Amino acid sequence: MSIFLAFVVLTMIIVIRSGRNSKSANDYYAGGRSFTGPQNGFAIAGDYLSAASFLGIVGAIAVNGYDGFLYSIGFLVAWLVALLLVAELMRNTGKFTMADVLSFRLKQGPVRMAAATTTLAVCLFYLLAQMAGAGGLVALLLGIEDKLGQSIVVAVVGVLMIVYVLVGGMKGTTWVQIVKAFLLMTGAGIMTIWVLVLNGFNLSKLLDTAVAASTSIPADAILSPGLQYGGNPLDFISLAIALVLGTAGLPHVLMRFYTVPTAREARRSVVWAIWLIGVFYLFTLILGYGAAALVGPDTIKSAPGGVNSAAPLLALSLGGPVLMGIISAVAFATILAVVAGLTITAAASFAHDIYANVIKKGKVNPDAEVKVARRTVIVIGILAIAGGIGVQGQNIAFLVALAFAVAASSNLPTILYSLYWKGFTTRGAVWSMYGGLGLTVLLIVFSPVFSGTPTSVFGEAVDFAWFPLNNPGIVSIPAGFLLGWLGSITSTRKEDPRIAAEMKVRSLTGHGAEKASEH
Repeated sequence: MSIFLAFVVLTMIIVIRSGRNSKSANDYYAGGRSFTGPQNGFAIAGDYLSAASFLGIVGAIAVNGYDGFLYSIGFLVAWLVALLLVAELMRNTGKFTMADVLSFRLKQGPVRMAAATTTLAVCLFYLLAQMAGAGGLVALLLGIEDKLGQSIVVAVVGVLMIVYVLVGGMKGTTWVQIVKAFLLMTGAGIMTIWVLVLNGFNLSKLLDTAVAASTSIPADAILSPGLQYGGNPLDFISLAIALVLGTAGLPHVLMRFYTVPTAREARRSVVWAIWLIGVFYLFTLILGYGAAALVGPDTIKSAPGGVNSAAPLLALSLGGPVLMGIISAVAFATILAVVAGLTITAAASFAHDIYANVIKKGKVNPDAEVKVARRTVIVIGILAIAGGIGVQGQNIAFLVALAFAVAASSNLPTILYSLYWKGFTTRGAVWSMYGGLGLTVLLIVFSPVFSGTPTSVFGEAVDFAWFPLNNPGIVSIPAGFLLGWLGSITSTRKEDPRIAAEMKVRSLTGHGAEKASEH
């Protein structure tokens, strides 16, 4: 607990020191665009390597083996879509939020409103996963097994998150993410080497030990595909599509491209992020099978926090309470940093897109806009606490996959059409965003995620599921693209070709982007 509290105090000091310089809207939303490519690369990695990556994936590999590792592959490959198709063009065209890009050549009001709605939905889904992880992690540390105790923990995390974002803004949040990425890479690296040393750097020996420890499943099942998704291969394909296409539509990751001064630095930051994230996901393979070998899947599933407790329990078996304290503190810092990033993205979207540009029609004092953003932080924090209490016990890698499905269905089609198709219209954007979001949420609510199975939100006693897949990506993502195309070709009002040409020049060259970022 003392190690744990020391980490919280350290990150709070960083936030307070950074927050002193957050005076303007540019400082609060984009950190004054003062970060270099490598710094922002660490921050992106810090934002992206969430509790799902560390706690959820290690747990998924420990319990489901090969099928769990597919999360790692999906999350990593997704970065290629973000790097090749989105990163530089977004940085050149936008100012603070995703909606700046989407509304550049379309009608401001309806497009900004739709983009802000989808941003808030993605952030809320993602926040639920982080809060569930925080509750399980601290419950494991303190040995709290009852729901009330875990709910109090979730509430404390929510309050801490609100303080971080109110005080530090984007600058404070970014520095916390940089420190957290460094600590996470170091902690995971040490544990990986430790596990390999115990097995004589022999991967076959590690896998054999993991198979021997997994007594409750058929022999070698942990090394073969199908343990988790064998019953319904379509569910796996749906999950894979959502993971690979979701990253390029995640608003809190896209917002990171605005914290660097130039498009070149945005490219550099993504390359740094890919290296860091790629190495980390290789670590998860060793850590997951290490947890299966040294702790055992049955012990992991029965611990407070369930599947999400695999990494801290592995640390306990390797280095005792000290290493467990350090790894749990790093995981907690991971949750706080990601939650802060999500919250500031959601607050910026509401204040900048809905309040400043839709309600006030762009005629607003930047100080008043930042005030609205700070109030929004408190509201989002309360919603995240309530939702986090509701989803306790769910695998957080799985919950994050749902956020990816929402992002890929509602945001990605509109982003790609806006950047690459000159025939795209306001109607197409609105149909794509609202339609993709509505369909995804509808299918999730009527899927086994909510009812009909022991791991559902409402348990197996309640059953109103009619959609057979856990992840709706295979249906909702094509639907988002189809609605965008359909809305555009049926639209009678065509967009101004001159603004479309200006957007193309700016997105490809960066000309005019620096001027926009000063205001």
